[in-house]
Amino acid sequence: MLGIIQAAGWPVWPLFACSIAALALIFERAYSLQTRRVVPDHLLDEVLGMTQPELLHPESIEQLKSHCALGEIIVAGLTHRKTQSSVSESDFRSVIEASGRRVNRKLEKYLSALGSIASVAPLLGLFGTVVGMIEIFGAQTPGAGNPAQLAHGISVALYNTAFGLVIAIPSLVMWRYYRNRVDHFTLELEIAAERLVRHFYPGGKNQ
Repeated sequence: MLGIIQAAGWPVWPLFACSIAALALIFERAYSLQTRRVVPDHLLDEVLGMTQPELLHPESIEQLKSHCALGEIIVAGLTHRKTQSSVSESDFRSVIEASGRRVNRKLEKYLSALGSIASVAPLLGLFGTVVGMIEIFGAQTPGAGNPAQLAHGISVALYNTAFGLVIAIPSLVMWRYYRNRVDHFTLELEIAAERLVRHFYPGGKNQ
């Protein structure tokens, strides 16, 4: 592996840094975008099954909030109802929607960085290719032909092109996968939020 890196020349180091960053982001999003950490099964049913969910114990509220993304939205609504003497449906819905936007931003965290790596890696590979071509043409200067320099230039060009694609393709695939996963979770959270509103305002009228 070290020999390959040496053969690829110094332009490979930015690509190497991108590969480490991409792996870190992929594993972080794989952990954070688990179903149990976003929309656990039956959580909303359990909360709505309580007689007065807005009177949950403070410790239970804190645990629910830190448990998952859906819990954060539920807690925002319950806390608002608990602290306000009279809450209209529109006011309650506004609180839920604001909390949903905050949660959505957390779900999308680092996705733009992963997408940027997928876009930049081929360009870095192309840059390395250009550096290799410059070395090749330098080796062909009249009176200064150098087979070793020519071979090194070819290695730099080909290895950097390959490394750029090897980093970009998985990064792009995972970015699209996580993007679709976030869209799915967003829809699930919107449905859950609407159920929460309908639970407290079954008639659909402001109170």
